Amino acid sequence: MAEAVQQALMRHGVMLDAEALASASRIAGHVAAALPFLPPAQRLAMSSFKGEWTDLASDFFRAMTDKVASDGSAMSDRALERSPPKSETGRPAARPIAERAVELQSMLIEDWAGEVAGSTYLEEKLRIPRSTLHRWQRRGEVVALRKGGRKHVFPLAQFIDGRPVPGIGDVLSAIANPRLAWFWLSRPSPELDGRVPIEMLREDMVEDVIGAARALS
Repeated sequence: MAEAVQQALMRHGVMLDAEALASASRIAGHVAAALPFLPPAQRLAMSSFKGEWTDLASDFFRAMTDKVASDGSAMSDRALERSPPKSETGRPAARPIAERAVELQSMLIEDWAGEVAGSTYLEEKLRIPRSTLHRWQRRGEVVALRKGGRKHVFPLAQFIDGRPVPGIGDVLSAIANPRLAWFWLSRPSPELDGRVPIEMLREDMVEDVIGAARALS
């Protein structure tokens, strides 16, 4: 994200020195990466904010500058302690799977899962009998996301020609939490060089995705 922001700033002719450009890109990247993991109430507050974003950003930088000036050395020590571990390539290593699971529990399905549908829709539109769908669910061959009490919905992107794409069951064997499994499947994955696992499964790149899921878990 930081790299994308930096390229966008340069493309629009923003005149910053190299260090300032890198700092602006990192900050914007971290903000964008953190937003999906905020509790729903906080994300709603952000989306409904009607104030002046430039003034808010200026206040943030003033507060950060004051903090650095008053507690610079301690802040540097804490930042070092909190820095994510580096992989052998020098890139930040992927966060532990359990840490992602904890953050995901507070997120609403509608906010992150993409198009989902219940068994009635799948039977009527995709001609998947309820009995077949429930059998797949019991065997761990399809991603079923609990919504409310006992109701489950199913991400539509996992189906091709009325069946789950190959590899879904293997991913669920590696990542047992269905929410976490689908969250990982439906987003660009650092473990797969930024590719989206579910798109790779739909293109029959099953072994690569399964290997990444097992390594992640």
